Amino acid sequence: MEKTDSKPYGNRQPQFDKRYLEMASTWSKNSYCERRKVGALIVKDRMIISDGYNGTPQGFENVCEDKTGKTKNYVLHAEANAITKVAKSNNSSQGATLYVTSSPCLECAKLIIQSGIKRVVFSEKYRIEEGLELLNRANIEIVHFEI
Repeated sequence: MEKTDSKPYGNRQPQFDKRYLEMASTWSKNSYCERRKVGALIVKDRMIISDGYNGTPQGFENVCEDKTGKTKNYVLHAEANAITKVAKSNNSSQGATLYVTSSPCLECAKLIIQSGIKRVVFSEKYRIEEGLELLNRANIEIVHFEI
């Protein structure tokens, strides 16, 4: 099994966590979603190996909400986009850190666990905390870092 250090920056880790979260926040601006823009980065061995933001699947119109303002049920979350993107590459997310602007939902938490990500750093707490509870149960390190 592949070994990677989940805190490769040592005592400077909080500084880098903040910078990566700021980058994820910048990346979230690519989202076409109106109600909530979320960005994610997957970092491993001091390299960004994937990125994502919430939006519609490839080939769909770039409209995330219906006429009433409700999010369409097929919109992908930033974490899911980043994880599926790394899955299509030659990289592995085993032992990586996920930086995401909003704490993961339950469905994204399942993907995080299955992808081998060992650390999740987020800036904004989502109102439903089931995802965080599942990550905690899976012994994934969770860091809430407000920016």
